[in-house]
Amino acid sequence: MTKGKAESPWLERLHALKNMPPVLRILWESSRFAVIWGTVLRIIVASLPFLIAKVAQYIINDIVAVIPPRGGQLAPNFWHLVAAEIFLNVFLGLVMRAIDYTDSLLANSYTQYVSVRVMEHASQLDLTTYENPVFYDRLERARVQATDRLAMIQQMGRLMQQLMTTLIFSAALAWVSPWLILLLAVGVMPSFLGETHYAFLGYAKNFRQTPVKRQMDYLREVAGSRDGAKEIKLFNLSKFFTERFQTLARQIYIEDVQLSRSKLLVGGLLGIIGTLGYYSAYIYVIWRTINHDYSIGEFTFLTVAIQQASSNLQQVFTTTSSIADQALFLTDLLAFFEMKPAVISKPNGILVKPPFHTGFEFQNVSFVYPGTERRILRNFTFTLHPGERVALIGENGQGKTTIVKLITRLYDPTEGQILLDGIDLREYSLESLHDHIGVIFQDFMQYEMTARENIAVGDVSHLAQPGAIEHAAQQSLADTVVNKLEHGYDQVLGRRFDGGVELSGGEWQKIALARAYLRDAQLLILDEPTAALDARSELEVFERFAELTEGKMALLISHRFSTVRMADRIVVLSGGQLIEEGNHHSLMDAGGTYAEMFQMQAASYR
Repeated sequence: MTKGKAESPWLERLHALKNMPPVLRILWESSRFAVIWGTVLRIIVASLPFLIAKVAQYIINDIVAVIPPRGGQLAPNFWHLVAAEIFLNVFLGLVMRAIDYTDSLLANSYTQYVSVRVMEHASQLDLTTYENPVFYDRLERARVQATDRLAMIQQMGRLMQQLMTTLIFSAALAWVSPWLILLLAVGVMPSFLGETHYAFLGYAKNFRQTPVKRQMDYLREVAGSRDGAKEIKLFNLSKFFTERFQTLARQIYIEDVQLSRSKLLVGGLLGIIGTLGYYSAYIYVIWRTINHDYSIGEFTFLTVAIQQASSNLQQVFTTTSSIADQALFLTDLLAFFEMKPAVISKPNGILVKPPFHTGFEFQNVSFVYPGTERRILRNFTFTLHPGERVALIGENGQGKTTIVKLITRLYDPTEGQILLDGIDLREYSLESLHDHIGVIFQDFMQYEMTARENIAVGDVSHLAQPGAIEHAAQQSLADTVVNKLEHGYDQVLGRRFDGGVELSGGEWQKIALARAYLRDAQLLILDEPTAALDARSELEVFERFAELTEGKMALLISHRFSTVRMADRIVVLSGGQLIEEGNHHSLMDAGGTYAEMFQMQAASYR
């Protein structure tokens, strides 16, 4: 059992190497030009040190031949050799700069390509995925790995270059004496094993620290955010958040220092062994030269070859180990890309064709959120017909917003089915379905963009159509907000960027409502759409809302009964089931749950 545990880090490294082909494919897709030229240039650079050392060998031998007591003459091609060495060194410098250029191109292309892929893939995953803390850890690591693996990308090119240089000089040394290669390898191997071991421990530490670092990021964000500033000051929370952050930071610091201290001591000892291996080979060459087996030029060449072979061999081991351990980090990125959504369109899904004929029908629908056991909906049966405005009411947690998520197919039912014009929603193309639904949730997004873009996100195809955007703004009363802005529809909203203007909650809500009105939707869903509006603005919004939804379907969720009573039909939920339905007057006459809730709210205004 102990043996298995000791072998697991190495096995994990080997398994992590399977991540390399997908990464190489991503590299190739991100920039073929940079990959091809980076490879060609590195092959050239790997060969040049050997050529330079060989030319230097002939130059030194020629110089030794003319020094007294020999007193010979310089070889006819001596100055040609000097010129060749100068040229090769200059050429080496130029090629190295060219490699830096191609590396820069590849780094930028790779970062952009992978970041876009992460964004695209994240947008395709199910909504339930975002409600899982484990997913957030994976997503955070994937986002980091999308950019922080640039070092590994460069290391792969460097490894190829180091490997070629090592092979060239090792072949030259082996030609002279195989013992030289053996001495170098024996010296380098312990250092390689040590570096690999500590690289794995570093990966394990970073993996373990991810949840803690997410907590630290959250505390940093809360303590320095505009939204949290008021309560932090009023409740004197600064010390509370700071001390909690320092506790977590201290935990991270202690773990980092312990690993670094151990690596310093053990790595230093193993490095001494590598140095002894190098000097053993060096002493062997000195001894052979003293015994007149090698000329001074050959001695110089072999010295350079030993140094190059030793350093590059050690670098090959170290770089290979680093790549293998970097590949461990890529496990989360590639696993993220392998995640598949459960809510998908069938191949050749049916296109939604307006106008709707019979509308939506929930047939004995039950729903349980993944990872939980509580049924939010239980055998829920409900219809929504064309031209009908329906309000959903009930206490929090009774399934109102879940119905919205099911009818828009952000989720699929656990049991039962939802039909549109008599056909299961799962038979339709998701994109086509969403094109005909307009939704504004209570927790709508406040985009740090221009007012025009904030409205246009409702249907970005209208971004270049000012008339459509302005018309939507008029319908939602957002035009009263935009008209007060210095730059009108081109005014940046929010405080994140220079020149941005912050809006009140009610003003943001009018902007969000304009997004729904921008869509030519057959179904309009408003989840607490007027929660931040004053009574007068709310009345104006719903008078226009009634006009907008004429002949279409509308689903409304609200806790304000002044709003709810305007609906054609009111559905009351409790325990995930429909317990009452009818219009305002019929439900009041029935004296049931709706009437009780209405009277309770009305009493607060008396």
